[in-house]
Amino acid sequence: MSPLEALPARVLDEAELSAVVADIAADRELWSDLVRGDPGQRTYVELHADEHVSVWLICWMDSHDTGFHDHDGSAGALTVVSGALREERLRFGVPVGQTLRAGDSLTFAPSAIHRVSHARGAPAVSLHAYSPPLRSMGSYAVDDEGELRRLAMGDDEELRPLSAGLQLVPR
Repeated sequence: MSPLEALPARVLDEAELSAVVADIAADRELWSDLVRGDPGQRTYVELHADEHVSVWLICWMDSHDTGFHDHDGSAGALTVVSGALREERLRFGVPVGQTLRAGDSLTFAPSAIHRVSHARGAPAVSLHAYSPPLRSMGSYAVDDEGELRRLAMGDDEELRPLSAGLQLVPR
């Protein structure tokens, strides 16, 4: 039975989501033929969706960046299966970040605000799981007067650093 077929029919916590992406990462036949690089934008494929969990394959290249965002009530986990990603948590003052390489994983609570971007070099591939599935997200930026703003986004919109009159929070 594949890890996607073995998912329990309930909302999962961060630790369970971490185990899900680790199991899927180990079963390359589930996703390896879906890896596609596009220098202009991240490519992503939903591998699984039900009322409790969604699982995504995301491909990253130079300049791909989600900007700071939240997951509006969904806990999550990701694991990097190739390349490297940079993850930053929004903190007052200076964001705190880490570089994640193949085999590294992280989790985030529904209330977390973070940013994920390509860490330069070879393209990166990551697997993400959310529970409950994403329905909407919030994207964050600082306006010209220094005020933090949140823009509500649907699950069908690609996350990018905000612009159009809003200044990006410095990296």
